[in-house]
Amino acid sequence: MNLSRLDLNLVLALRALLEERNVTRAGERVGLSQPAMSAALSRLRRHFDDELLARTGNSYELTPLGVSLRDRSATACDLLERVFSSQADFDPAAENREFTLLAADYGAAVFGAALARVLHQEAPGIRLTFRHPTPDITENTAAQLSTVDGLLMPHGVIDGFPAVDLHQDRWLCMIADDHPEIGHELTLDHLARLPWAVYQRPYDAPAARQLSMLGISPRVEVSVQTFQLLPHMVEGTRRIAMIQERLARRAVRYAAVRVLPCPFEAVPVQEAMWWHPVHAQDAAHIWLRQKAAEVGAMLKGHGADEAVSVVRGAGPTPGLL
Repeated sequence: MNLSRLDLNLVLALRALLEERNVTRAGERVGLSQPAMSAALSRLRRHFDDELLARTGNSYELTPLGVSLRDRSATACDLLERVFSSQADFDPAAENREFTLLAADYGAAVFGAALARVLHQEAPGIRLTFRHPTPDITENTAAQLSTVDGLLMPHGVIDGFPAVDLHQDRWLCMIADDHPEIGHELTLDHLARLPWAVYQRPYDAPAARQLSMLGISPRVEVSVQTFQLLPHMVEGTRRIAMIQERLARRAVRYAAVRVLPCPFEAVPVQEAMWWHPVHAQDAAHIWLRQKAAEVGAMLKGHGADEAVSVVRGAGPTPGLL
């Protein structure tokens, strides 16, 4: 369609109408009188050749097209706001701005916390918001990335978008520190025979994916949505879990667990920050990407060599963290 003929104010009106399902409330939300909003609704109905809002008794319900346009109009408004708030110059020490990053708990706890510490010192007016990605991130990547400043996610889940590599991590296997069947070494037989606690998302199940390549189907007893719950699901049980080393260092401090090297060559985690090309020339976003690269380099310099072997209630034991 010819965008030059489109009144962008109709996008705002469309979102308000579909979310409020009331002409008067929608007008109040965008600063239009009731007659002006009614006129906007008439124009939208002609454009889409659809009622969008259908009267049911004393209220309005969305038509099927209206339902499909509700989320799209919200995404369009968020994207327009980001486009028109782009800046040619950015002074981090003086600016007040919020950056929103999509991240699982691993990304927020490891990279996000490090980034927040740096911004606290260098850009006190900057606010960071972390949100968990929705399950359809792999199917609706462009729409989700267009309304946030970035996505923290390892390579191998999405592609086709610009990214900056942050840091690498390795997988370890976690067990209870008093596990009755496992000493100082894990075997493939243990992985196949013992029950598991796993991190499970529809688009990313690290343990299952890695074990499937070995012909092992883990017997899953517990599935959780955050990596930081895994130590609690392993503690005091016969279960095994796979966890990133950077989180494992913390887990052994607050849970009765220990970790061992995986008995196979586990593919390491290569964490990255992904963003939508719409942000490419925004000075504030360019600065954020530079900070992300610097923090990633800092984390690389504090990698696996910092790991300390720990066994609760005993001294260091070779091969254990």
